[in-house]
Amino acid sequence: LWLGGRWSPYLFAFPPVALELYHGNIHLLLAAAVALGFRHSSSWSFVLLTKPTAGVGLLWFVARREWRALAAPLLATGAAAAVSLLIAPRLWAEWFAFMAQDPSGTLGGPSVPVPLPLRVAVGAAIIVWGARTDRPWTVAVGSTVALPVLWFAGLSVLIGAVPSLRQAIAARSPVPSGPGPVLPAGGYPATHAPGSAT
Repeated sequence: LWLGGRWSPYLFAFPPVALELYHGNIHLLLAAAVALGFRHSSSWSFVLLTKPTAGVGLLWFVARREWRALAAPLLATGAAAAVSLLIAPRLWAEWFAFMAQDPSGTLGGPSVPVPLPLRVAVGAAIIVWGARTDRPWTVAVGSTVALPVLWFAGLSVLIGAVPSLRQAIAARSPVPSGPGPVLPAGGYPATHAPGSAT
């Protein structure tokens, strides 16, 4: 609801979102992290720790030279990884072994048969272009393209672009003007200015 605002009913009708809710995966949480990342960049640590290639969205901060915003998720991710490595080093070894054997992971349906390196490059290009032209919605698009496995439910990450699109639409909407008279400087009708006779 926070992501969609008044658009939420339409988002629930978006087939990838419906499928994501059915499977109970983490793509909607990724969408929230991407949207929140513009205000609190440390939320990107969740993306880096769960779907590392989607972290290409951090190129937004690189292209805009926002180094402090870039450092926050990198430090948070490094700290979390270091703690988990100390607590359960065997799990890290098993994870790397699994990824080396089957980098596509466990699929929840048909996936887009485009090599991951190519998708990461395309996602990076979209995000850098968006950063240089002030289009925040491109971060969600590029991160979606760069997901480790891009299958139908993964497209639900795209709703991370909704808050930025809502702001852009609101900024471009003309301010409605009322039917009342146009007031001179000072905000009073000429016949009812302070000190005038009624």
